[in-house]
Amino acid sequence: MSNTWGTKVLRSFDSAATDYNRAARLQTAMAWRLAGHCQRLPIPSGRWLDLGSGTGLLADAIEQRNPGRVVERIDGSPSMLAQNSRPDHTQLWDLNQPFQSGDDAPTLIASSFCLHWLSDPGTTLMHWFEYLAPGGWLVVALPVAGCFPQWHEAARQAGVPCSALRFPTAKALTASLPKQQIRQQQQLNFSEQASQITALLRPMQTIGAGSTTHSALSVKQWRQLSAHWPDRSVEGQVRLSWLIQLLVIER
Repeated sequence: MSNTWGTKVLRSFDSAATDYNRAARLQTAMAWRLAGHCQRLPIPSGRWLDLGSGTGLLADAIEQRNPGRVVERIDGSPSMLAQNSRPDHTQLWDLNQPFQSGDDAPTLIASSFCLHWLSDPGTTLMHWFEYLAPGGWLVVALPVAGCFPQWHEAARQAGVPCSALRFPTAKALTASLPKQQIRQQQQLNFSEQASQITALLRPMQTIGAGSTTHSALSVKQWRQLSAHWPDRSVEGQVRLSWLIQLLVIER
């Protein structure tokens, strides 16, 4: 990638490639959910793409639900692409860069947990929409603003910076899209529990999703954050909630 943030993100995912599938539980669940949506859509024949494919979880799920179809796996991380079950259908590409329009426009673009890592998610989503062939479909899922409310509240109460990644708003994502072409938009809530904060955040580090634009907290600040973490269960378990935006758009 051409920018420092993009390079940092890709290095993190590169280093986590071999452990990604083992620890990416939420990403795996969303891959199967998106594949189910793709299976029910009247997608024309043509090229099917998984953008930000990583190790190929979404592409594999789509292919399993659509026997005989081949999904091209496109990502900026060579180590992630090397973990794909179909390495002959991978392409290394900086997803911050636009694709060149041509005669072989895709009829499906699917993407999961990718857009929020890019420099301008809303502009990129519009570009993907315009890259589709007429009658094609864009099916995406990504975390949006509203994720990690417990983390933000704990930071506010403790008086320490919130080092969580800043996610795009749902409104900004769809601002440039023609509203009449959005066939479905839904926000999904997921929560995870653990005995301590580090156990909640460790899976993100394991899969390479721990990059942030904020400075690292000190040990003292993490202790303060932990002491003010809300929504503890009777057993003392702490919770972290995700807000995932699902979009199904027809070209």
